[in-house]
Amino acid sequence: MKIERVTTSDAEELLAIYAPYVTGTAISFETEVPSVEEFRGRIEKISSRFPYIKAVDEDNKILGYAYAGTFKERSAYDWSVETTVYIRQDCRRQGIGKELYETLEKALRGMGVLNMNACIAVPRCEDPFLTTDSQHFHEKMGFSLVGTFHDSGYKFDTWYDMIWMEKMIGIHNKKQAPVSFGKWRIGG
Repeated sequence: MKIERVTTSDAEELLAIYAPYVTGTAISFETEVPSVEEFRGRIEKISSRFPYIKAVDEDNKILGYAYAGTFKERSAYDWSVETTVYIRQDCRRQGIGKELYETLEKALRGMGVLNMNACIAVPRCEDPFLTTDSQHFHEKMGFSLVGTFHDSGYKFDTWYDMIWMEKMIGIHNKKQAPVSFGKWRIGG
């Protein structure tokens, strides 16, 4: 497995990974699968500023992907990002998400980002569409729970809570250097 930059030509394969999370889980709060064109536009917009990476096997088949995006639009939030990771459903629990997140963190740190944030759907009780796996994954990656928003998303005739988790990856200085948007590399 190797980690590479995502390009817009990956849109169809990435969407094939993402679509089952939209249609069969409450992991994503999207209820309609976006078109390939819309997904391509998302890749273009995000990757112009932030790392957008993929894990590929020896046959160059994409196993999963991760990216960082704007946490909030105001410039005072520049040092904070929201992170996302999706793994092909038949490739989960093989360390791919860990490898992607470790690479993502190094790239973000190299840009001057200080805070990684994750917005995660969580069930209140046993649920066929959602587990606590994402929360546990983020805990293992060093994220801490910040807060819970109750009944935030409605999907599959069920109300789901949403939690925010954070990981501090840099030193917060009184005179902070600006983030180098669009300037990142795999490996930091």
